[in-house]
Amino acid sequence: MNRKDSKRKSHQECTGKTGGRGRPRQVRRHKTCPSPREISKVMASMNLGLLSEGGCSEDELLEKCIQSFDSAGSLCHGDHMLNMVLAMHSWVLPSADLAAQLKYQKATGDTQELRRLQICHLVRYWLMRHPEVMHQDPQLEEVIGRFWATVAREGNSAQRRLGDSSDLLSPGGPGPPLPISSPGLGKKRKVSLLFDHLETGELAQHLTYLEFRSFQAITPQDLRSYVLQGSVRGCPALEGSVGLSNSVSRWVQVMVLSRPGPLQRAQVLDKFIHVAQRLHQLQNFNTLMAVTGGLCHSAISRLKDSHAHLSPDSTKALLELTELLASHNNYARYRRTWAGCAGFRLPVLGVHLKDLVSLHEAQPDRLPDGRLHLPKLNNLYLRLQELVALQGQHPPCSANEDLLHLLTLSLDLFYTEDEIYELSYAREPRCPKSLPPSPFNAPLVVEWAPGVTPKPDRVTLGRHVEQLVESVFKNYDPEGRGTISQEDFERLSGNFPFACHGLHPPPRQGRGSFSREELTGYLLRASAICSKLGLAFLHTFHEVTFRKPTFCDSCSGFLWGVTKQGYRCRECGLCCHKHCRDQVKVECKKRPGAKGDAGPPGAPVPSTPAPHASCGSEENHSYTLSLEPETGYQLRHAWTQTESPHPSWETDTVRRNLDTGDTGHWCGEDWTDLETHRKYKYAEVLDCWGRRVWILVTF
Repeated sequence: MNRKDSKRKSHQECTGKTGGRGRPRQVRRHKTCPSPREISKVMASMNLGLLSEGGCSEDELLEKCIQSFDSAGSLCHGDHMLNMVLAMHSWVLPSADLAAQLKYQKATGDTQELRRLQICHLVRYWLMRHPEVMHQDPQLEEVIGRFWATVAREGNSAQRRLGDSSDLLSPGGPGPPLPISSPGLGKKRKVSLLFDHLETGELAQHLTYLEFRSFQAITPQDLRSYVLQGSVRGCPALEGSVGLSNSVSRWVQVMVLSRPGPLQRAQVLDKFIHVAQRLHQLQNFNTLMAVTGGLCHSAISRLKDSHAHLSPDSTKALLELTELLASHNNYARYRRTWAGCAGFRLPVLGVHLKDLVSLHEAQPDRLPDGRLHLPKLNNLYLRLQELVALQGQHPPCSANEDLLHLLTLSLDLFYTEDEIYELSYAREPRCPKSLPPSPFNAPLVVEWAPGVTPKPDRVTLGRHVEQLVESVFKNYDPEGRGTISQEDFERLSGNFPFACHGLHPPPRQGRGSFSREELTGYLLRASAICSKLGLAFLHTFHEVTFRKPTFCDSCSGFLWGVTKQGYRCRECGLCCHKHCRDQVKVECKKRPGAKGDAGPPGAPVPSTPAPHASCGSEENHSYTLSLEPETGYQLRHAWTQTESPHPSWETDTVRRNLDTGDTGHWCGEDWTDLETHRKYKYAEVLDCWGRRVWILVTF
C-alpha cells in the first residue's frame, strides 16, 4: 500500500458512518451481548405474537385474556400479554366498560362451564394484581359486585369459591416505606442536629431516604393521569415528589444565601458540592438534579466573591455534575449513565415522564379502522414497569429519625424567586463593571413543574414542628430539665433558611434558657411566616390596653379584659388576640408618611396623621400629632398625656372653636368608653396659629 492509498483509507475512516453517496451505513455489532432492555423488548414482541404487527378490537383483546387461563387457573401462554392489558387498558377505555364486556351469562354450549370458570379466574387475577383500581373507580366496583352476585346465583361451587372475598383484595403494590433504623432511639445519646456538624455522606443518605419514600408512593395511575392531563394537579403523590425536588433546590439556595460573608457562603457551597458527589455515588439522580440545580441557579452563580473562595477541585466537580445533568441532546449523558447503573438507583423523574408524554403523543391510541394500537400500549407498559420495579428496591442506607424531622421542617419552608434574588443582591450587589461570564450556564431541568410549590397546611407544619422539638430535647436535654441553652438554640436556628431574615426571639439576659413551649412557638411562627404567608405578612405586635370596644382583625372576636386585652401592630395598627397573632392572614402594610397611626376610616387624609378610629389607645402610649416639622409641638390624648401642653395651646381655645363653628368637620361616629362612660369623637379644628389639626374631643 502506497502513501496515497493510506491517506485515502484514513480519510474514509474519519468520515464516519456515511457512505460515498451520503447514505447511512448500517451499524453492525460483532460479538457483543444485547442489553437487558433489548432482551425484554424482544421477549415482549414474541409474547404479543401476531398482535404486535398491528392492532385488535376490544373483543379480540378480551378473548385473548380469557384464553390465557386453563380450568385450574394456571396461565397457558405467559403473563406479559395479560399483565399489559390489565395495566394499560384504562389508557384507552374505562375499566368499567372492559368489565362489562366479560359476558358471563352469555356463555353457552358444551364449554359453558369451562368458559365461565376462565372468566372467574380472569376477574380474580385482575383484582389480586391490581387491588387499587377497585377503590379508585366506583363504577368498576359496582360492575364487579354485580358480576360476583351473578356468579353466586348461577355458578357452580368452583366458581363461587373463586369469588370468596376473604383473600381476594390482597395488596399488590410495593407496600409501605421501609421502617426507619434510628441508632439513637434506645439510649441517651446526643445526636448533632446542626447543619455545620452534619457530614456530607450522612446528609446525602437522609435526602436519599426522603426521595425514595416520596418516589415509592407514586402509583401507575398517577403517571397515567400526568401523561393524559399534562399536569400533576390531582395527583398528591406525584405532586409531593415534584414539590420535594423543588424544595431541595430552594433550600440549597437559601442556605447558601443565609451566610453573611463570602468565605462562609463558599463553605456552604463546598459542602453541598460534596453532598452532590455522594448523591451521585448513591445513584440518586433525582435529588442530585435538585441539589445541582440549586447550586447552578442564577441567584447563586452570580456570587463571584463566594465562588472565588472555592478550590479548583470543587469547581471542577460542580462543572462535571452540571455537564452530567445538562439537557443537551435530550439528556444524552444522563441516559448513558443511567443505562449503565445497577443496584439501587433513583431516576430523574421529570426525564422519564417526558419520555412517556412523547411516546403517548407520537402514536395514536387507535388505528384508522378503530382497532386498538397494541404496540403503543406495550411500549408504554415497558417504561412504566421499569419505574414500578424501582419502587421495590431496598435503600442501601438507614435513616435517623431526628435528622429526618430536621430536614422535613427545613424543606417545608417556601420562598419566591423574587425573595431569593433580593437576598442574593443584598449579599453581593450588582457590580457596574463588566464581569466574566459564569461557567455554570448549562441548562438544567431544575423545576420541571415550576407551578408546584410546597405549601403544607398548618396542621402539617404543626406536626413537623412537634416532631423536631421532641428530637431536639431528646438530644440536647438528656437530663430532662425541659430547657435548652441559648447557645444551643442559636446554633439550631441557624439550620433553617429563615434565620437569614432575622426571625429570632428577643435576646435573653445572661445565659438564658428556652423551654419547650418557647421553641415550639418560635418554630411555628417562623414556619408559618416563611412557608404559608411570606415575609410581607410579618407584623410587629406589642401588647396594649384598649380604652374602647375593639374587635380582633383575625377572628372578628371581641377583645375582652380590663387591661392589656390584646396585641397591636406598630406598623399597620392591626389588632388581634394573643392566640391569633401567629395566625393573622392579612398583609402588614406600613402606613405612608409617618410612623403614627392612620386617620379614621372614611375620613379625608389630612396633612397631619390622625389616630385610627377603630383602635383604642394604649397604656402609657400616646398618639402623637405633629403640627409642624420645624416646631416640634405635639398634641396628646387627654388620658395618656404625661407632659404639660404647650403654653400657647389652651383647652378653651378648642372649645371656642367648636362653639363658634370654626372647625372643619366631624369625622366618623362617636363612641362611649365602657369604663369612664365618656363619649369621644374626632374633629378637625383650628389651633392657635390658624392651622387645621385632628383632635379627639370628649363630651
